Amino acid sequence: MKKMLLVAIICSATVYVWAQTQKPAKKSIAQSPAASAQRGAGVYKTECLSCHQADGGGVPHLNPPLYENTDVVGDKKKIISIVLKGMTDRIPIDGEYYGNNMASHANLTNQQIADVLTYIRASFGNKASAVTAEDVKAVRGGKKA
Repeated sequence: MKKMLLVAIICSATVYVWAQTQKPAKKSIAQSPAASAQRGAGVYKTECLSCHQADGGGVPHLNPPLYENTDVVGDKKKIISIVLKGMTDRIPIDGEYYGNNMASHANLTNQQIADVLTYIRASFGNKASAVTAEDVKAVRGGKKA
């Protein structure tokens, strides 16, 4: 009887220790462009809508539109850099000048930036490729998952 109790305790302890050493499954974020764009719509509402408007049309001479904008649908690195660093230069965007500065959004995670840029690049009549968290990480310099 004592042997059976001892074996039961050892087995229980072994199972307990084994269970504690197993790594929990890492949460997987859906990586499809559609899932990214769906998450990005929420980020857009909280971070971008007040300046760029619900229709992405911006405000004339203040905030640039997000449709028919070569910076939006062009090189991913450029638009990622603008989101990360903001923009204070008064430069022409597709021949128009805009007066408001864009704040840095470096506080957002790589995934959030990828999601919102994927949303923007696929919305408002835009048809550009998705942005990934790895794209953002490369521009940011390997930080902020």
